[in-house]
Amino acid sequence: MSHSHSTIPFVDFSHQHQPIQAQLEQAMQNVLQRGDYVLGQALLEFEQTFAQACEASYGVGVASGTDAIALGLQACGVGLGDEVILPANTFVATLIGVMRSGATPIFVDCDPHTALIDLTAAEKAITVRTRALIPVHLYGQMVSPHRLLDLASTYDLLIFEDAAQAHLAEREGYRAGSVGIAAAFSFYPSKNLGAFGDGGMLVTQEEIVAQTMRSLRNYGATRKYFHTDYGTNSRLDTLQAAVLNTKLPHLPSWNADRQRIAQLYDTLLAPLVNYGIIPIANHSAEGHVYHLYVIRVLEDCAIDRTTLQTGLAHLGIQTGIHYPIPCHLQPAFQHLGYAATDFHHAEMLSQEILSLPMYPGLEESDVRQVVSAIESLVGFTGQGCLHSTQSPSSLMVG
Repeated sequence: MSHSHSTIPFVDFSHQHQPIQAQLEQAMQNVLQRGDYVLGQALLEFEQTFAQACEASYGVGVASGTDAIALGLQACGVGLGDEVILPANTFVATLIGVMRSGATPIFVDCDPHTALIDLTAAEKAITVRTRALIPVHLYGQMVSPHRLLDLASTYDLLIFEDAAQAHLAEREGYRAGSVGIAAAFSFYPSKNLGAFGDGGMLVTQEEIVAQTMRSLRNYGATRKYFHTDYGTNSRLDTLQAAVLNTKLPHLPSWNADRQRIAQLYDTLLAPLVNYGIIPIANHSAEGHVYHLYVIRVLEDCAIDRTTLQTGLAHLGIQTGIHYPIPCHLQPAFQHLGYAATDFHHAEMLSQEILSLPMYPGLEESDVRQVVSAIESLVGFTGQGCLHSTQSPSSLMVG
């Protein structure tokens, strides 16, 4: 089988940007003409339109998704003396946001099939000091809203969503950003809705949270030179807001394209289940927006993840790992007192997961090329099971 095809990047923005390049340039030109580079008209417009898209009442643009978490928790009244539950297998920004708020992070494990936070484990971790729970809507799939709301009502918890990877994701009749008291989004360029630089937003149903957030992002000032909070400088630039507002109407179709690509991956990868290649499970049907398409390379696979990733790279296929080291094992946070083996599933997944190319405009031929390359590397012949003694169900346990 020949693999002398073109290189397939992990992310390619050209399919999104080229068709709307004139609109993007005009939106930025409008800002330049107005000269309102900070807290300008385009930001106000984007805050309103994005919040509405998330089925939330208010949006507050900030400099990054990390700031959306840190300042957002503060705006919700979370701080020193409070415990905040979060999954160990998230990007470190979630953890940093909790620590910057002054609260104490409490890690819990994840579900090995979906990689989402294990809410049974989260419930067991609740103490009298627990103030909030952060469900990370990882890879574009929401944590169950119904279960989150049950936990919130039973234990009087705040649900603060980390929706950095879940723009317009849906589950159980809810949209990401509409479940809890507030939600943090990132507009890092590679996100489903990405800026031309850093950016973030807090969306909330609560007016007081939005008001406090606007103060915190702007030196703690409710009006110019009148500082009521100990705030900082974290504002989403008007130019970035103009870019994002131009791209937002296209986001549903871009997400639909991601879903189409994911369905093709699912279909083509299905025969590899007995070869130790299993996609992260989708429990959200069409509500999953696939910021990332992630597979697991199990121990039963003929090759390990590193060999597979290296082999794909040699064939011109770029991949990623999200994330190779769980938060509790990061060197900077050893003082939190966690150790290896504390969270079995998070640690196991960190050694198994591999993110395949995923972006709007990825061609069917490219997806087939990726899967064909994986087949050749793991020794798939299409004629039966490499590990005939293993059942699919036993392999999926991990």
